[in-house]
Formats: sequence, C-alpha cells, structure tokens
Amino acid sequence: MAIGPRLRTDIVVIGAGQAGLSTAWHLAQRGLAPVRQYLVFDQEGGPGGAWQHRWPSLTLRTINRLHDLPGLAFQDALGLPSDTETVRARDAVPRYFAEYERRFGLPVYRPVVVSQVERHETGFLLRTDRGEVSARGLVNATGTWTRPNIPVVPGAEDFGGRTLHTRDYENAEAFRDQHVIIVGAGISALQLLDEISQVTRTTWVTRRVPEFREGPFDDVAGSKAVKLVDERVRAGLPPRSVVSVTGLPVTPAVERMRAQGVLERRPMFSRITSTGVAWDDGTTLDADVILWCTGFRSALDHLDALDLREPGGGIVMGGRLATRVERDHRIHLVGYGPSASTIGANRAGRAAADELLAALAESA
Repeated sequence: MAIGPRLRTDIVVIGAGQAGLSTAWHLAQRGLAPVRQYLVFDQEGGPGGAWQHRWPSLTLRTINRLHDLPGLAFQDALGLPSDTETVRARDAVPRYFAEYERRFGLPVYRPVVVSQVERHETGFLLRTDRGEVSARGLVNATGTWTRPNIPVVPGAEDFGGRTLHTRDYENAEAFRDQHVIIVGAGISALQLLDEISQVTRTTWVTRRVPEFREGPFDDVAGSKAVKLVDERVRAGLPPRSVVSVTGLPVTPAVERMRAQGVLERRPMFSRITSTGVAWDDGTTLDADVILWCTGFRSALDHLDALDLREPGGGIVMGGRLATRVERDHRIHLVGYGPSASTIGANRAGRAAADELLAALAESA
C-alpha cells in the first residue's frame, strides 16, 4: 500500500488480531467510512495475528478458549467438524480472521509497520515503513507476541546449550534425548512440559509456587480475575495477564503428569552455567536446553514519544472497560490488561469505539 504524501483519516487501529478486528467492526457498525474515517494497520503478512505463529501441536481443543468475534461465529465462518482435536489453531484462526475481514470489508492494510506515533497538530502522526499518516484518534491493539519476556539471569551468555522461548517452539521431537529445563508457571508452560516430557527428560522450574484451580472456572471466578487486572491498570501499574490470576486448571493432562512425577517443580535457579543452571545452595543441574515459558510484555514501544507511562512503567487506564489512556482520551489500548483475553478483547473493542468517538466529537 502506498500511503504518501500523507494520508489523513480520523481513527487508526494498529493491529489486526482479535482486539483490533473487534474494534474495527464496531467502528464500521457506527457508520464510519473505510479509509477516510478509519483504517487498520497490521504488520503481519497475512490475517491471523499471532495465531499464525503458534506451535503446530496447539489445536482448537487445547487452546485456552477462543471466543467468536462480534457478528460472525467461528463455526459459521469455517464449518469445522465438532471434533476439533486435530484442527491446528495456527491454520483455523487465520482462516477465520481472513473471512471476517472479507465478510465485513474491513480496511486492513498489511504489511505496515508503525515505528513511531507522535502528537501532531490536532491529532497524531504515525510514521510507518510505507509513509506517514495523520489521525485524530488512535486505538492500539498490538498485543504481546513480538515482546517475549526472558528474565535476566547471571551467566546466561556462558550457556553452551540452546536457549529458547515459547514463541520459538515447534515440536517435542526437536528435543528427543536431551534434558530440557522448562521455566514458567502458566498454561503454555504446562502444555509444552506435557509434550516434551513424553519424549525426553524434563525439569520444571518456576519462580513462584504454581497454584492449581480445582473445579470449573465459572463466570464468577472469571469476573473476579478480570477485576484484579482491571484494578492494577486503573492504578497505573503494569498489568498482569488475566490467566496469571485465575490459577492453573486441573486437566486430564495435569493429572497424568502428576502421577508420572513430571510436576515435581523446582524453585527458580540463581544463575546459569556453561553446562546448565545452579542454585544459591550450591546445587547444580546440567541441561541441553532452557525453554523460557515466561510470557510476554505489551508491545508499546512505538508509543514512547507520547509519554504515556508512569514512573513504575504502567499506564493509568480509565473508561468503562479500562481501555482509555487517562493522559490522553484520544488514545485507547485494547488487548491490554483486562482486555488481553479473547472475550475481553471483544468487549473492549466496543467500549473503545464508543468512548473514542465521543471524545473526538467533543474536541471537534
């Protein structure tokens, strides 16, 4: 897409994952004209957001729940069989997103990389690899996939084995006959621990003692979890993921791993050696691979020039669903904090569209 000399629009949505597409749909439903009044930039080469990069063994049965985008049910869009055990998420979800964009004629332009956003005249100037774009309002929906979180541990540069992150994982066979240390206490860590432990030796390491959730995760529990994350971002604290406060579900795989001793967790090591890891008590452990399943950070570097962060690194959020940046009501973050889950992203898209349009009307 050629943007120059400088394209003008009312609202730019950055990111075409669940949160970005939901926001775009709600803007379209309110009668905004594509391109002239709103458009979407996505840095990926095709539809699907981060889903197109997930590991092959992640199926629709094993993902941590996928909610329908507004206006089009997943099943209706793809006509999938009732048994989705073998349907790969990185195939099906991009197909769904592609159909969604096509069905509603959403103005998604890709690949477009937004390198920096600055305040300019009555709105914002977006510098991209395709040219400059000016807009009155901004919805950021860039998620976290491009910002893997790997803790800084002394000695990491000396390790003679392989160091990987969740986003680098392809399949368990790649680790056969190797000792793999898996670090992390989230759902992805458990999924990869389950797969890899079936083909080779594993050691599970976590910074905190994992909390397992017995029984069903109902709407009441979900609301409480979202509320905790919501309170953090409204206070200007860096968000924790919704999953991090819900606890780990006890699935058949978890029960099997418990019985096999796979879940005999060890505390976080204090340093990395040339052959493995070591703890402060002098204990050492040799390993071939350290796999960091330690989550991601919000991809917001392109917004640094807007000076949105508090001294502690968080951003004070407000609005009905905590999508509005309190330092500038013309900016909304969706897929951030309490809207990081797929159901949260859907709801956030509607709130962001309504509140941003109201703010732009007041400033007109």
